[in-house]
Amino acid sequence: MTIEPHGGTLKNRVVTGTRRSEMLDVHRNAVKIPVTDRILSDIYMIAIGGFSPLEGFVGKQEYEAIVETMHLPNSLVFSIPIVLGVEQSTFQKVREGETCALVDQQGKLHAFMTVNDKFERDVANEARKVYRTEDEAHPGVKKVYEAGMYCLGGPIHYVNESPDLEFPEYNLAPAQTRAEFDRKGWRTVVAFQTRNPIHRAHEYLTKCALEVVDGLLVHPLVGETKGDDIPADVRMECYKVLIEKYYLKDRVMLNVLPAAMRYAGPKEAIFHAIMRKNYGCTHFIVGRDHAGVGAYYGTFDAQKIFSEIDLKAFGIQPLMFDNAFWCTVTGSMATEKTSPSTKEQRIMLSGTKVREMLKNRQIPPPEFSRPEVAQILMDWASSNGAK
Repeated sequence: MTIEPHGGTLKNRVVTGTRRSEMLDVHRNAVKIPVTDRILSDIYMIAIGGFSPLEGFVGKQEYEAIVETMHLPNSLVFSIPIVLGVEQSTFQKVREGETCALVDQQGKLHAFMTVNDKFERDVANEARKVYRTEDEAHPGVKKVYEAGMYCLGGPIHYVNESPDLEFPEYNLAPAQTRAEFDRKGWRTVVAFQTRNPIHRAHEYLTKCALEVVDGLLVHPLVGETKGDDIPADVRMECYKVLIEKYYLKDRVMLNVLPAAMRYAGPKEAIFHAIMRKNYGCTHFIVGRDHAGVGAYYGTFDAQKIFSEIDLKAFGIQPLMFDNAFWCTVTGSMATEKTSPSTKEQRIMLSGTKVREMLKNRQIPPPEFSRPEVAQILMDWASSNGAK
């Protein structure tokens, strides 16, 4: 590949073979820390290198640098602190230097963690600096508050030999996507982040991007999202039929991102770009209200934040797109840069509007969604999926 992982090295925290057996034996009596599904996805993303250069959960120095400066202490851009919040009783019990076992709610072991740091965080300050709001109604802020102030930091050692991966056929780790890009001969690859079905505006943006790169990675996030987002299995059916019918298949690759959504708007746009850089992408699409929720962020704040960093040092190139819409004058997708229409002659598209239509049992029109995609969504809505 022509792009290095973030920080220069793709981290691999997966422990196998003899070393795994030794760790299981040595730490068989380790303190068990139950973690949420959200934290499990962070553990897995760290393990496979998706959060490179992180090797574990951040300590105090890393945490403060990320929150206050959007950089790690070594000046590398990093926009969202990956934190392990624990109960006060666990915080008091665990000692620095101790190795703990990170288990799911059923008690299954996923990873060991060497606790290098214990610290208390100011959750309100993190909410202000990362999410730009302290409002608990914000889904990302709510998760920060729920996780609490007591944090453990340190490297992880992933020992789960049978992770419960969604869509395993489409769940390639960063090292695997990089190898696949090389096999395809793609030297430049643009990533498209989505947590919604791809509507006509998304299709337009990705095809514009394909004019300047070798390949497109459709990279839907399938980790934890808001309760009213369309489920991942429904979205995957939409992605597959769209690629089958409306893209050149040898220039598009579908692969899922098993990370949790944070809805951090601008800071998450940077974070999404970092992850895609680790997966081997050279370019990253940043459109309207990227990773936004409600009215917490301006329409193009997620694009503006890239002006605050050194893009040459950052490595991956953001591709900024204006708001796309269906132009009734030209009978095609367009933006203000290409359409001669007035505001009244434009049909504005958004995932929110599609969800509203589905709740009202209205099939999205062809100006919103391709008919095959619209039918999948309507079938799901009709089976009481959309409420």
